[in-house]
Amino acid sequence: MGGETIIPPTFTSEEEYSVDQDFSHPSLSSLNPTLLRDYLRMKAEDGKNESDRLFLEEFDKMGPQSSSPDFEAYHKRRQKVYKEVLQSYDQLRVRSMSLNEAKYKVLSYFPGIWIENVGGKKFSDYDVPKTTSLLLIGPKGCGKSSLVNKISRVFEDDNFAPERAQISYNPSVGDGTYYLQGYMIPRGSASFCLYDSRGLADGTSENINVIQNWMNNGVRHGEPVIRKSDDSSLRRRMKFKPRELGWKFCRPQMVNFVIFVVDAVSVLKSIEGHGVEDLLCLQMINEVFKHPCLSFKDDKPVVVITHGDLLSIADCVRARVYLGELLGIPPAKQIFDIPENHDPVTELTIVDMLRYSLEHADRNLPYKNWVMENVRKVPLFSWLCVLAMLLGFASGMACMRYLHMRHPRKSEFKIVWHTIRHIW
Repeated sequence: MGGETIIPPTFTSEEEYSVDQDFSHPSLSSLNPTLLRDYLRMKAEDGKNESDRLFLEEFDKMGPQSSSPDFEAYHKRRQKVYKEVLQSYDQLRVRSMSLNEAKYKVLSYFPGIWIENVGGKKFSDYDVPKTTSLLLIGPKGCGKSSLVNKISRVFEDDNFAPERAQISYNPSVGDGTYYLQGYMIPRGSASFCLYDSRGLADGTSENINVIQNWMNNGVRHGEPVIRKSDDSSLRRRMKFKPRELGWKFCRPQMVNFVIFVVDAVSVLKSIEGHGVEDLLCLQMINEVFKHPCLSFKDDKPVVVITHGDLLSIADCVRARVYLGELLGIPPAKQIFDIPENHDPVTELTIVDMLRYSLEHADRNLPYKNWVMENVRKVPLFSWLCVLAMLLGFASGMACMRYLHMRHPRKSEFKIVWHTIRHIW
């Protein structure tokens, strides 16, 4: 990209050994659980690869116990999932040769292009937005802003373009992004927009309140994300900055799909039980992710794991499989590993993730309101005739009321003096 030659990434010898040996042993799939555990333990004791020992620990910790009748079926299924995720990295390397073709499909996207015409519905029956809005959420320091910059750089074909989103150098100091920030992809386009948000708070209920507001009322570029737990000085500073008041004049954009960003290193620490803080963070992620407000019908958010460049591929696979089981989504198809790399494989992963998000956004577009739709279908001349009739009727009623007030009705009681005089 940008005129430079990029060499496709290759697995290290240890990672190739893990891919080839962990799940490709000819008799591995036919082993019973006890033999499978013995086989993994033997490999771990050989000391050729640290991931063997980690996988054995993971194998022992998760799933039914050996006394359970579901033990063997569970671990065979899990073995299959591990192998599927591992193979996805090889498949990406092969498919990266067609990166430009995959990018073109996303660059040629416009809202509603992937609508599925089922049930007799047509494109005109859907409430299609001018711009598809994708909301990024995740814990602070997980890499949401960095992901925005990577995505923008991929579609601008310029690895040296200045970063659009502000990155927090030290996530432990403050919360990084305090305002909702919208970024058109690519720059200057109107097809889809990424909304970077403030990192999730420690309390699940506070996160849900903020997210529900976005999902129900829409998101606005530049809107401050203020929490009840924020101290008074921070809230005043965010709320009354004159330069930041422009968001009030922005039109709210309804969220069409959600991208959930998670730090792979934090996930791995929680798996290995390194700290209570990581475990609590993972629990918060689980509760927020599974909240109904984030789902579109049956479709749950797509998940991106970041900072995978700090881990081996074997550890990234562990993180994806663990998150898949925790969140209830397929790790090979709905969890995307996007590290801090600039290579064709990473770019293709970004393109695949966006393709998944945009397709599901289009698939869940709401129908137009049938009353408004019928109003639009009535010819203008018919409505003018109806309006003229109503005006004529109103004018007639007004005239009758005026005449009635001008000439009041005479009393029916009348004295006949001529008759009275003859009587007397």
